[in-house]
Amino acid sequence: MEGKRILVTGGSGLVGKAIEKVVADGEGRPDEQWIFISSKDADLTNAADTKCLFEKHKPTHVIHLAAMVGGLFRNMKYNLDFLRNNLHINDNVLHSAYEMGVQKVVSCLSTCIFPDKTTYPIDETMIHNGPPHTSNFGYSYAKRMIDVQNRAYYEQHGCKFTSVIPTNVFGPHDNFNIDDGHVLPGLIHKVYSAKQNGTALSIWGTGQPRRQFIYSLDLARLFIWVLREYNEVDPIILSVGEEDEVSIKEAAESIVAAMEFKGELIFDSTKSDGQFKKTASNHKLRKYLPDFQFTPFNKGGSVITKSWGSSLIQTVARPCPDSSPD
Repeated sequence: MEGKRILVTGGSGLVGKAIEKVVADGEGRPDEQWIFISSKDADLTNAADTKCLFEKHKPTHVIHLAAMVGGLFRNMKYNLDFLRNNLHINDNVLHSAYEMGVQKVVSCLSTCIFPDKTTYPIDETMIHNGPPHTSNFGYSYAKRMIDVQNRAYYEQHGCKFTSVIPTNVFGPHDNFNIDDGHVLPGLIHKVYSAKQNGTALSIWGTGQPRRQFIYSLDLARLFIWVLREYNEVDPIILSVGEEDEVSIKEAAESIVAAMEFKGELIFDSTKSDGQFKKTASNHKLRKYLPDFQFTPFNKGGSVITKSWGSSLIQTVARPCPDSSPD
């Protein structure tokens, strides 16, 4: 039997690097060739570039992570750019996969695609029940369309295209830019800067919004499981349980404790909180994998300390990676 050639777009980002590490550490199989590509390899907003990339590598399977990504305030400022660029990327990747006869594509969505006005917990059946939050509607609608396209490719061509919906991801190789990054690396950068400068730690918003955080290496293992074993076209939420949700204030306090910051902690309520909560159910995942063990996000911050380490804080000024789901 011919082996698999697995192309990972957005391979230099948070999740791509986690998958690469998990594969290298023993999760890969002898019949699998893994190919991790970044924005340096092709402009996925360009159809011709994308087609050339697929013709070069001839993948049998694709994990699609590449996206234009950013934090709350970047999304609010550039909703049109997030919409157009991500629509182009996703359409080019899925259509090239179809044209090349790729056996399976697993795309990465985000919990921000769910309706802003909804009941909780949210689950996979609720994606299209209403408009997403106004702060990042461009990114959210572009990601939603992957689910629509997956169903259309399956109905018209029988393609096995599917998607996963992670909650907030944390781990090595994140984007530590305060303006463009997500909540945890942004907090780490702020704590680091406050320690260096001897100033108070100012956190945007009230600290009350709540999030579920999944460790990137856990998510990587689940991505590999989805690629090999999950056969539904409908998406699946990859998340810790509802009981593991924490507030931004609790997350900040964990990082403060882990980094031994002794200064004043201020929550700037003049800044937007964004969506208050996005509590997701992992009931569907648990039906498939009842015994999967998640790395806990504990209040002592030990996971952050062990997995990132003080040396990684020196990378806070590095450029934004290719992909990091919200």
